[in-house]
Parts: sequence; structure tokens; C-alpha cells
Amino acid sequence: MRLWLMRHGATEGNELNRYVGRRTDEPLSERGRAQCASFGTFPQVEKVYVSPLLRARQTAELCYPCAEQVAVPALEEFDFGAFEGRSARDMEHDEAYRAWVDGWCRWRCPGGEDREEFVTRTATALSELLAGAAERGEQHVVVVAHGGTIMAALHAFADGSSLDDDYFGWGVGCCEGYTCAVTWPNGHLRLTPICEC
Repeated sequence: MRLWLMRHGATEGNELNRYVGRRTDEPLSERGRAQCASFGTFPQVEKVYVSPLLRARQTAELCYPCAEQVAVPALEEFDFGAFEGRSARDMEHDEAYRAWVDGWCRWRCPGGEDREEFVTRTATALSELLAGAAERGEQHVVVVAHGGTIMAALHAFADGSSLDDDYFGWGVGCCEGYTCAVTWPNGHLRLTPICEC
């Protein structure tokens, strides 16, 4: 099985370097729509699994116009809690924000998630999604979600991943992502990135 993990196109919040997470349901910006146009249109794709947030659904609609969209709520972006909608510059003197960043963003955002919860949420959803797709005989699976979702998924399932050294290394730009081979060695899901696109 092959998996294409794709990040949505840009939103206004992305362009302003804000934390755009689970609580912010904003549409694609003009730049985001242009990124989708540059990515291309793939009418042969019949099904796309999407985060239910508008930016992911719009990206899927533009890039995969003939596909059935299957919403997977647990693939929504990280919940940034009190940091949502604000930029690092807005919070440069916020002690809670500084402590979170200095801790490599592992700890709970005030009113939001911590990284372990987010990785577990994402990993559980993706594992169930891929197991179901395999049972149905799907050979090519497309997921349109978020940058954090992709980092969490590959952090959980890519070869050689560990909590301390690779989470942010899996980051991608808007309308980018990874093609991965999907296997289940010893019954455990494994994603092997083939290319970053």
C-alpha cells in the first residue's frame, strides 16, 4: 500500500505566522488556492481522507475534485489552546509561551493539548484508517490534513523515529507532503517515506 500525506494549502493565519490549530477553521487564502493550482488536479483519485477543518477540505476539493471526502476528526491539527491565533512575536514576553517553546513544545499548551496526546490521537486515527483501507483492498490512500498531523504520524510510525530527535524534522510546507510505503511488520504499522513532494 502507498500513502500520500498532504498538508493543506496556506491560510491567512499561516501567512501571518500564527498558530493555526484545531480551534481555527479558516479557509484557504488566495495564495493557498494558488498553491493547490500549482500542485495540480488529480481527477482519477476516488477517495480522500480529510481533516474536517475547512482548509483541508478545500484543498482536497481543489486537488482531487472527483474524490469522495471521508472526514476523520482525529486528524485535526494540534490544539494550541491559549496560543491559538497568535504568533510567536505576539507572545515573545508571555511566560507560559516561552516555557512551552523552551521545552521543545512537548508540554501542554494552556487550555490545549500536549505533544504526547496529539501524537497518540493522530497515530490511533491513522492506524485505524489504514487498517480499514487495507481490509477494503485500497492500494493508494490519500490523506489531506495538517503540518502537525503529518509530523505526528511520521514521528509515530516512521523507521528510526524517537520522541527526542525527529518530530519537527518531519515538517513540510503548505501543499507539500510525503509518499510513504505502508507495511505492518510483526503486526505494527510502519510508514517508510519514499519521497517528499
